[in-house]
Amino acid sequence: MDEVFKALADASRRRLLDSLNARNGQTLRELCAGLDMARQSVSKHLALLEAAGLVVTVRRGREKLHYLNAAPIHAIADRWISHYARERVRALADLKSALEQNPMDSNAFVYTTYIRTTPDELWQALTDPAFTRRYWGVTFETTWTAGSPMVWDEGGRRTSDPEQVVLAAEPGRRLSYTWHTFTPEWAEAVGIGDDVYAKLAKERRSKVTFEIEPAGDTVKLTVVHDDLEPDSTMRGMIGEGWPALLSSLKSLLETGEELPEPPR
Repeated sequence: MDEVFKALADASRRRLLDSLNARNGQTLRELCAGLDMARQSVSKHLALLEAAGLVVTVRRGREKLHYLNAAPIHAIADRWISHYARERVRALADLKSALEQNPMDSNAFVYTTYIRTTPDELWQALTDPAFTRRYWGVTFETTWTAGSPMVWDEGGRRTSDPEQVVLAAEPGRRLSYTWHTFTPEWAEAVGIGDDVYAKLAKERRSKVTFEIEPAGDTVKLTVVHDDLEPDSTMRGMIGEGWPALLSSLKSLLETGEELPEPPR
């Protein structure tokens, strides 16, 4: 908490966050171009923001892309504001939505959270049907080896496709797989209208990657959902879905109870 407040206290660092909020996934060069500041100073500010968890970096070839991460703001809401005023919590939730759902030029959604667990336990929670069924309502039929097919089972509604595959599987470290196919049965079950379904069905298949890193007595989990088309319908949906899903995963691992599913 102290690191977050200190990071937000500096006007230059707030400008960097504003820049990422306007266009996520920028390189250091791109961030420097928008600020009257030396490259070394921008690097130092970014390092402080990253240490506070407000910025997440992802390597793409030789480039390092910077993404805004709203999770520390959620933590402030949970620990402080909720004790004093319900309306202020609601207002912060609106800020959360603005940070996560604001249309961005980047085709990736990146989210980081810290969970008091172990890498092996987190891996189990991401792959074991006994866990995924509780916080996600989904189970996966797969061998969890690179290249293996995946069947998504949501309460007995099975979705299979040759392009649903595991891309990478390093237990306790990294998991990546392609997203499921959008079918009329899935759309009807989750309450997606015909117009929205038609848009989703035309979009290319995306993928999700889970990066697992030990962080003291916690584990840092970074979720990267990419291969999304610019301004895609899918991008807006996962901007709402992933934060809620990961909060429920965190609650399950830390307390033994998943969060109740919000009303649709």
